[in-house]
Amino acid sequence: MEKWLLWTLLLITFSRTMALTENHEEENKERQRLPTQSLYKDLHRKVFLFPASSADSYVTLSPLKNTELQNFTVCLWTYTELTRGYSVFSYATQASTNEILLFRDSVGQYSLTVGSEEVTFQVQEPSFTPINICATWASASGVAEIWVDGIPLVRKVLKQGYTLSANAMIILGQDQDSYGGGFDINQSFVGEIGNVYMWDYVVPFHEGKTDCSQANVLNWKKMKYEKMGHVIMVPQLRD
Repeated sequence: MEKWLLWTLLLITFSRTMALTENHEEENKERQRLPTQSLYKDLHRKVFLFPASSADSYVTLSPLKNTELQNFTVCLWTYTELTRGYSVFSYATQASTNEILLFRDSVGQYSLTVGSEEVTFQVQEPSFTPINICATWASASGVAEIWVDGIPLVRKVLKQGYTLSANAMIILGQDQDSYGGGFDINQSFVGEIGNVYMWDYVVPFHEGKTDCSQANVLNWKKMKYEKMGHVIMVPQLRD
């Protein structure tokens, strides 16, 4: 009888332990599925690491202002080993999912889309090294510029007189084919992204004037973001 009672108690204890373990594992899985949100933070010397191709890993950035735009400058730092195409910066509105899209089509070719109209840029870029890239556009002239590591590419013209709609969804790591979604794993980013800045005017890089503290749409030193899927915040190891 005593042995039977002992075995019964052991079985009850084991069952309760297993149930608690399973509940804990389910809670951890649920936490991983939920977005990781932040208040406005200084992300200086930090980057987002996207470890693998994915259709559900991305970062949403909350702009400091979310109004209509007739000019913009966007800059960011990337570090990747990808040779296929990938989205660098996706800015979608209800009017156009490609309101602004900065995309690396292949090694040596970038495209800039404004209001669903696209132009391409050719560049001789080093392999497997960090890239600092900036794109600008002015509605009045339609002139678009891309600068790679401080070197301007041949300028293009598109969407003269166009106004970018308000209430943008800004995403790193994926190309939006619908507002806030419609991701394609074959266009996803793998690697590191940081130093994201955006202005509501054209920064005159040719005058050597780049004051990131004045970035008034997105500012890496005052950033609110939301991580989804497998994205990790890590220290920036290279400039």
